Amino acid sequence: MVRIKLIFLCILCLDVFSVEKVCSESLYAGEEAWLHYLPIKNDTLRQYYISRLGKVCLAGSKFDETIKSELSESLSDMLSFSPCFVTEKAARLCMQIDKKDSSLGEEGFRMENQNGQIRISSFSDAGLLYATYCLIRLVQCHEPLDRLKIKEIPRIDFRMLNHWDDMDGNIERGYAGNSLWKWNELPDVVNKRCWDYARLNASIGINSVVLNNVNADPRFLRTDYLKKIASLADVFRKYHIRVCLSVNFAAPLKPSKTPDVMKAWGGVGSLETANPREPVVQKWWEEKVREIYRLIPDFEGFLVKANSEGMPGPQDYHCTHADGANMLARALKPYGGFVFWRTFVYNPDIDKDRMKRSYKEFYPLDGLFDDNVVLQTKNGPLDFQVIEPPQPLFGAMKYTNMAAELQITQEYTGHSTYMVYLLPFWKRFLSFDTFCAGERARIVDILEGKVYPFPITAIAGVANTGDSLNWTGHHFAQANWFAFGRLAWNAELAEQQITEEWIKSTWGCDSTVVKIIRQMMLPTWKSFLKSSSPYGLGLTVDIETHYRAAFDIRVHKEWKVDSIGIGTDRTNRGSDYVSQYFEPNRSLFNDIKTCPEDLLLCFHFVNWDYKLSSGNSLRHEFLENLKSGVSQADENIALWLSLSGKIDKIRFLEVLYSLCQEKQDAYVFYSEAMSFFREKMKIK
Repeated sequence: MVRIKLIFLCILCLDVFSVEKVCSESLYAGEEAWLHYLPIKNDTLRQYYISRLGKVCLAGSKFDETIKSELSESLSDMLSFSPCFVTEKAARLCMQIDKKDSSLGEEGFRMENQNGQIRISSFSDAGLLYATYCLIRLVQCHEPLDRLKIKEIPRIDFRMLNHWDDMDGNIERGYAGNSLWKWNELPDVVNKRCWDYARLNASIGINSVVLNNVNADPRFLRTDYLKKIASLADVFRKYHIRVCLSVNFAAPLKPSKTPDVMKAWGGVGSLETANPREPVVQKWWEEKVREIYRLIPDFEGFLVKANSEGMPGPQDYHCTHADGANMLARALKPYGGFVFWRTFVYNPDIDKDRMKRSYKEFYPLDGLFDDNVVLQTKNGPLDFQVIEPPQPLFGAMKYTNMAAELQITQEYTGHSTYMVYLLPFWKRFLSFDTFCAGERARIVDILEGKVYPFPITAIAGVANTGDSLNWTGHHFAQANWFAFGRLAWNAELAEQQITEEWIKSTWGCDSTVVKIIRQMMLPTWKSFLKSSSPYGLGLTVDIETHYRAAFDIRVHKEWKVDSIGIGTDRTNRGSDYVSQYFEPNRSLFNDIKTCPEDLLLCFHFVNWDYKLSSGNSLRHEFLENLKSGVSQADENIALWLSLSGKIDKIRFLEVLYSLCQEKQDAYVFYSEAMSFFREKMKIK
């Protein structure tokens, strides 16, 4: 009934949108995402691009077929013109591989306009592929080509998407339909959308994909499934993307020996133990790895979740995380493979404060991991909250490769119902100065290997894609996927540049459209933070969905509240979580006067009468901020309606519907929050 009302409201708002007109005028529903090549209507601009891109000389790289296809499709759609591919080096657009310019690395490129000729050069084939997408994006965004002087080199080696896809097609914490990988059709039939998915990833610099859930089903290591994975690898390889696999540490066991949590799936081995110190276990993994590389010669490696949330691991055999990771790393080493070992562990026996546990488990192991092991670490110490302090392992681990894990799928940030643009949060996390090696030791510097000489640099994003026609469920959730890729390529890119690139590539270059959509997107993370987890309070949603308000369940477990105040004391007088940071951050967080206010309740139990920097009491601002989710939805609905007639009909209606649903759910959350906190504050 509620959804029917929302649909009726949306239609009432659009006096020009009859079903007949929607069907006849536009059937586009976002399936091309940011590779949506809108025709350039300005004839002068169109002729300008045609004159500069009319003849193309390819370099003879292994990606020539892909490059030719991408240029032909994009220029045909945008310019109503197909470029001519020639062999003459005098072509207006000339690509070449320059083996002398090793400074570009394996993926970098140069793009310059030299006397009217656009020259693209790279040290290797992959650089030409990335340059092609860069050029297409320039045309999409109506950028000039006359003074091109671009040199781009990705700052991080492994730019990964982690899919939490299960064998049955379900996606854990997925909000955009079922898995793109149709396992029952593979290896004989590869869904066309897998090709489109690869194109989209390559266009933003993603070069690695983990196909399955970190809560890994052992059956993915069976030969029949490895052949299915190989068929996907064959597609992704054409776009310079390598595949990884999440593996279950107990995979070598007999089915009867598999831990209870795994019994429903069954084992794939025949051993009595999975102890990483046992030669028979090491041999099992060596043979399995050999089989994988026979089928997938460029296989990237394993992602492992171990001894966390019921998943088996080396600690089941009184071994350390290093023992387990190194055993797998040594099996992969001869083939150039890697182990990405997740640090998301929170054994309650380690410490009463959950936020301290990961650090306490892994910090003592620094220097004990092999050089092809990467510790994949969530941005914060809790669990992908809308805000939390950066994980102190970044900077503390001096001798171990570190990768950041960000969450693109909106598990705690409104699913694919809310518009929450996460780029501002990610930029803040990456720019955090750990002070682990002086004043310039930001997390991004650590990840890029500038602080400690890590041989491997990596960043991972938990994907938000599914088989939804628009890929991400909410049209604006595509922006988080895009932003992650661009940020992984170069974290120094300006927030405005990334945002406008996505808007122009996805919605067009109309100045009003760009201005209004930017105005809608940029405040959403802060407004969601204020309304759902004010001042870094922490977990406030239910345990099952991580969406509905559940203050009564979380109180006195995750944080405290009474008529006096609210928060958690993690200072040196409380749990002493602050001691895991380097100075001056330790003192900054420890002092209520210098602690960042949006993290205040994460580090302190604060009196309701405490005066904030605004001069208002915490009580006053806390209650006022709870309204911000509803206010933001109202504002965005009004802004979106102002674009009526400038946005194609189906996407306009679908976004409007999402905004209306967001307003409704935000109001329910606000009402429950007000009721709960007014009672705790003893306000009548």
